[in-house]
Amino acid sequence: MATYVYETIPQRAGEKRLRFEVEQSMNDAPLTHHPENGRPVRRVIFGGFGVMKTGARPPRPRGCGCGRRREECEHADACGCN
Repeated sequence: MATYVYETIPQRAGEKRLRFEVEQSMNDAPLTHHPENGRPVRRVIFGGFGVMKTGARPPRPRGCGCGRRREECEHADACGCN
């Protein structure tokens, strides 16, 4: 179940919007009217708090983790040490 934010759609000048949350399945159709007062509503869509990066890849593994230079590591051919 997901929690969706809805707000009433003002029908007259000066009428305030009322925001509320509803827990619904993602397969449920969006509400069209407030469940208690019957006023028309719309679902509010807004950005989340996640951080997005584009073009970033995880760093390539560097060596076996021994901290030695390539010529000093016995695993150099297999692990790609510094």
